[in-house]
Amino acid sequence: MPRNHVDANATVKRIALKEITLFFASPIAYLFLASFAAISLFVFFWGESFFARNIADVRPLFEWMPVLLIFLSATLTMRLWSDERRSGTLEYVHTQAIPLWHFVLGKFLGCLVLLAIALFITLPLPITVSLIGDLDWGPVVAGYTATLFIGAAYLSIGLFVSSRSDNQIVSLISASAVCGVFYVLGTPLITDFFGNTAGDWLRAIGTGSRFEAITRGVLDIRDYYYYLSLIVAFLVLNIYSLEKERWVKSGRRPLHRQWQALTALLVANAVGANLWLGQADSLRIDVTDGNQYSISEATENYLDQLQEPLLIRGYFSAKTHPLLAPLVPQMRDLIKEYEVSGKGRVRIEFIDPQSNPALEEEANQKYSIQPVPFQVADRYQSSIVSSYFNVVVQYGDEHQVLGFRELIEVKARSESDIDVQLRNPEHDLTRSIKKVLHAYQAGGNLFDTVKAELSLTAYVSQAQKLPAQLVGFRQAIEEVAGDYVGRSSGRFKVSFIDPEDNGGQVAKQIAGDYGFQPMATSLLSNESFYFYVTLQGGDQVVQLPLGDFGKDEFKRNLEAGIKRFAAGFTKTVALVAPKPDYSSHYGPGSAAARFATLESFLSAELNVVQEDLSDGSVSGVADILLLAAPKDLDDKQLFAVDQFLMKGGTVIAATSPFSANFSNRSLAIRKHNSGLDDWLKHHGIEQQASLVLDPQNAAFPAPITRNLGGFQVQEMRMLDYPYFTDIRGKGLNDDNLITSELPQLTMAWASPVEINEQKNSARTITPLLRSSSQSWLSSSTDVMPKMTRQGVSAFTPEGEQKSHLLGLVNAGRFDSYFAGKNSPLIDAESKNEAATQEEGAAQDDSGQDNTLDVSSVIERSPDSARIILFSSNEFLNDQVLQMLGSAQQTSYVNSIQMLANAIDWSLEDSGLLSIRSRGHFNRTLPPMEKDEQMFWEYLNYALAALAIIVIAVWERRRRAMKHKRYFDLLAV
Repeated sequence: MPRNHVDANATVKRIALKEITLFFASPIAYLFLASFAAISLFVFFWGESFFARNIADVRPLFEWMPVLLIFLSATLTMRLWSDERRSGTLEYVHTQAIPLWHFVLGKFLGCLVLLAIALFITLPLPITVSLIGDLDWGPVVAGYTATLFIGAAYLSIGLFVSSRSDNQIVSLISASAVCGVFYVLGTPLITDFFGNTAGDWLRAIGTGSRFEAITRGVLDIRDYYYYLSLIVAFLVLNIYSLEKERWVKSGRRPLHRQWQALTALLVANAVGANLWLGQADSLRIDVTDGNQYSISEATENYLDQLQEPLLIRGYFSAKTHPLLAPLVPQMRDLIKEYEVSGKGRVRIEFIDPQSNPALEEEANQKYSIQPVPFQVADRYQSSIVSSYFNVVVQYGDEHQVLGFRELIEVKARSESDIDVQLRNPEHDLTRSIKKVLHAYQAGGNLFDTVKAELSLTAYVSQAQKLPAQLVGFRQAIEEVAGDYVGRSSGRFKVSFIDPEDNGGQVAKQIAGDYGFQPMATSLLSNESFYFYVTLQGGDQVVQLPLGDFGKDEFKRNLEAGIKRFAAGFTKTVALVAPKPDYSSHYGPGSAAARFATLESFLSAELNVVQEDLSDGSVSGVADILLLAAPKDLDDKQLFAVDQFLMKGGTVIAATSPFSANFSNRSLAIRKHNSGLDDWLKHHGIEQQASLVLDPQNAAFPAPITRNLGGFQVQEMRMLDYPYFTDIRGKGLNDDNLITSELPQLTMAWASPVEINEQKNSARTITPLLRSSSQSWLSSSTDVMPKMTRQGVSAFTPEGEQKSHLLGLVNAGRFDSYFAGKNSPLIDAESKNEAATQEEGAAQDDSGQDNTLDVSSVIERSPDSARIILFSSNEFLNDQVLQMLGSAQQTSYVNSIQMLANAIDWSLEDSGLLSIRSRGHFNRTLPPMEKDEQMFWEYLNYALAALAIIVIAVWERRRRAMKHKRYFDLLAV
């Protein structure tokens, strides 16, 4: 290694250590560190209201860093060259043989170490948050690295300004002003005066806007290089400004012109490289948990299915609401990622409709996109701006439109403190791609989307044993199935089997495999027959419903069955929910839960149909049966549920023995009869007639009226409420995709579930939700929120405290609840009465009776059958979701996300399941008492003070050892 290089390293290090020593030689240094720590912690806990904000992250710590670092860096650098110039030591520096860049770099590194020490003092803060909640460390690491880079950029600016003045105060003000200009350029204060393009350029120059992008958890090389270019540029200018002072006495020489040219070249190249790097969109690393800002594998799988070009067009107005403006470049970056991942199959466009009347007319007429009026205000005036914030996804002749209401999520801590973020843009875009892709595929050949070979098997008795209607129905099946055989290119086969042939061997087999029993038309009839139709692909078997024995209905049922094996068709959820009882004295609609939010959420990806079970059957198009707070199901309705399960379906039930009736002034819990209790017990699942209370709970927002100066003011107070069980961590099953991606879930008025191990020995039980180990049970129906005079919850634990099961999956082969019983669909007495009364009305011109009631009990299900139970009637209804949302100051969708996950998991559609829970406001804090919150806050202040004391002791010992070595040398 060359000697001059070694000397350079030693010199730079010696200068840096000198600056650090001088800094800590004064008590002002510790006052400075204490002020920085106190301001940072105060902003975090008070300015940004960390606990009221209720999100387990440290973004509030970094939100003010770009501003705070302006004054911190200016303070650190204001004396470095100004003092040298004022005291005359700068002349000594100029006379040294050491190159000036050694001094500049040494002072810069010394300041950077001091900045790192100041940041080190705040490190206990993210550690504390990680102990309290589920902290994503990716954005934390990104935030600290971004702080070091932006701080280094400000330090280089401060050093350059300090070299131009001999007055510390002038250096402080000037450096703050220059750094402030770089920060303000990218803020809405400036960008609001320009359109999207100019605003993007200003945000690219602004140090604060670059900083915000990194603290989201995306390490973009372009952002880091931008700060590095500022560091290089101002350090080079610093060296040049000092070197130039050496030329005053020597006059102008050719070497000086070389210095000027070299300086200009270095600065131009350092800054100009930003333009070149700006064209590279892939130089980024997503360090967030789950890669929230990156294209997922699920999205890439959908893009791989594209056979034609997919168009993603963004309609963004140049002038929009200030809270939406920063989201436009984020949407653009994400859409560009789709273009890259599409590998030529995705085309993107960005349009400002207001600048192109023809395109605006197309958006209005073809896509029904209308501008949204926003009220904006500045210091001088208030005005209404109509702007576009829409994305169109088009594939072939199918399209989907996303507006800002579908794309953003708003968290309002107060009327003046609103946080607006993109909710989950990849999920929203991918969901739209999935819908247009599937809709386009559905318009073509049905078998183009079926990967497995399908076989339709009709287990049908001889014609002489069948009723006349079924003989004709068999012919209809043959015609419809034959048509599909011709269109399947050899991938669809049809066979008719008489189960009673060969001594009934097939009858025994299908009875064992599927629970198929002989059918009858009457309880008193001695004649029986078989008429079952199944569709099989691979290991999956689907039984097709018979319907009304019509050709058209069988064709619909057959297509619905084929679609269950196809990739690319929207699935159907049959929803059973009680109708609102407007006669209730508790208020309109309060006696029955409403599930409009649930329906709206599911409808974005699935077909949701209101199912009527009164006819004793579930629609043939249903892929999933969802029972939301079912009430008083009779035998026929229960039979429909049972037989849907026996056909290999999935039944999802949100039910418990209690239901809530609440209005603005009352809250009551009543016994609730779902009609499912005996059916669930038959399958080894029993719900206890009690409610779970948990000290780990979500808050209950209660309206409190206060008297302020004679005025009645109503405010919302968040009360501790053990009936709102807060499930997180170990309470959520990490091994099942239904709950593994959920950060938290609130179960309202839930009941414990007991499993009969003996009855479920041949099936698989998967626990999904459990309360904490401190929870207890109560059978009391007095559930009104209670507080003592000291503001403490009046609910105290009773009896045994342990964890309780609140949600599960029961999968495998089930035996029918109606096995060995007569079908509820055939009642001999009512059958005879109906036949007598309607004998003439049911005949056509030929005099033949067209009515036919055929029923049998499928006594055993295939292995694909599942029961998914969530032991609460209320956790999905609109009022509870609204209450939980008001407590968290944002829309609460975790429970609905879990249900959507359960549906996708049941349908084995893991695409959107893997990215559904990647929203921004999901990582909430666990419930805490005020004393616990104060403990964590004051602990951080104490740890910061301890860190400063440790630094002071370490620095004192370092100086003492240095002096000891110095005196030892003198003694020698």
